[in-house]
Amino acid sequence: MRLALAQMQVESGAVVANRRRAEAAIADAAARGADLVALPEIFNVGYFAFDAYQRAAESIDGETLTAIADCASEHDIGVLAGSVVEDLATTAERTNVETPANEGLANTSVLFDRDGDRLAVYRKHHLFGYDSAEAEMLVPGESLGIAEFEEATVGMTTCYDLRFPELYRDIAEAGANLILVPSAWPYPRVEHWQLLPRTRAVENQLFVCAINGSGDFEDASLLGRSTVYDPWGTTLASTGDDPDLVVTDIDLGRVERVREEFPAWRDRRL
Repeated sequence: MRLALAQMQVESGAVVANRRRAEAAIADAAARGADLVALPEIFNVGYFAFDAYQRAAESIDGETLTAIADCASEHDIGVLAGSVVEDLATTAERTNVETPANEGLANTSVLFDRDGDRLAVYRKHHLFGYDSAEAEMLVPGESLGIAEFEEATVGMTTCYDLRFPELYRDIAEAGANLILVPSAWPYPRVEHWQLLPRTRAVENQLFVCAINGSGDFEDASLLGRSTVYDPWGTTLASTGDDPDLVVTDIDLGRVERVREEFPAWRDRRL
């Protein structure tokens, strides 16, 4: 499988411009032969643009996600639209998709197949409270985000979730061989950004791909460094802090081969 991580520039509050950048990144990934491309956390409005959350919130069949679904179909590529600010009340009213509450906002990622059909919805479980308004403004998710995409069983988490290994073990137990982690990880916590996804890959013996944005906000700068880690925790592809498209081929059969060679997964005591 050829995988692309779209480390796009995210401009604070600029929903239309950010959406166009996302669409351009999807087209670029498809042109480079990617089967699946992942976008960063709250790519349409910007994670740190808290004052724009209510204005930019939409349902999972709203303008942004519909445009991304159409783009996936147009370019024949799977897309993780990770993530947008979801208006739960509108989703509950307009769709048959289960929501964690009948009102409020959520940090929501959606996985689309090559036809633009929705495969899975994931709402961020762990809301960031450290110097952030996210925990005050949003409703946490309750269900795992996992779906089959061609030969991959894809798990979905978001940014701060990386600090909670129990979630990743649950996803691995559910059969995932690839976990995608859309993020808006800022300076100065570079070491944590490099340590945590690698650790989640090693302890679960699967692929973990951390997709960050690029750009400056009033109180934060995203540090980029989107990276693909294999089941040994080895870096397969990475980039710096500027906008970029990380593209690499991954052998999903390697998950089972690594688990057979070094049987930590089998040796767990549950």
